[in-house]
This record gives sequence, C-alpha cells and structure tokens, in this order.
Amino acid sequence: MAKKQKKWSQDVTENSDAMDLKEGVFKQGSAKKIAQSLKHSAEESDRRKSSPFRSAMSMLTFYINRAGDQLSKRRRDTLEKAKDELRKDFGREPKKGK
Repeated sequence: MAKKQKKWSQDVTENSDAMDLKEGVFKQGSAKKIAQSLKHSAEESDRRKSSPFRSAMSMLTFYINRAGDQLSKRRRDTLEKAKDELRKDFGREPKKGK
C-alpha cells in the first residue's frame, strides 16, 4: 500500500518559512490559549519573514481558510475570537463591528 499523500496545506504548515507551531494549537478550546500559543511561536521562530504579529495572524487565517467548511460554527467562532485575542496580545485594537 502506498504511503498516504500529505495535503499541500499540511506541507505548508510543516515546512514553510512561517514559523514553528506547538502541536495541536488550533485544537485548543480557548481563543485566548490559541492566541497566546501563536504569539509565543511567532516571537520565538527564526523561520518567519515578517513581524511576529503578521506571522501569527497569517498562520491563523491560513488555518481557518484551509479548514473551510470542515469547521463547525462554534469552532470557527473560537478561531475568529482568537484573532481578536492576538490583536490584544500584540497591543492592537480589535476589529470594529464584531
């Protein structure tokens, strides 16, 4: 039997210059914990090419977009709240209108 082919998005997550993530970061139940983990990973990474904030936000957005319809409404809401938590953690204003 052939080895299971990785999805391109998994390959990007594992091998891109974005940053090294803690395993299971996106599966955590708390938006605050997701944001804190992403912030820590972004600040510690020597593989990122932009600011820690942009790297963390890009990785979160990438995950949300790649998961697409596979995310439940509750899960998507948690991940969207993690964006606001990231903004707070980096001293930026949360998006208006939420």
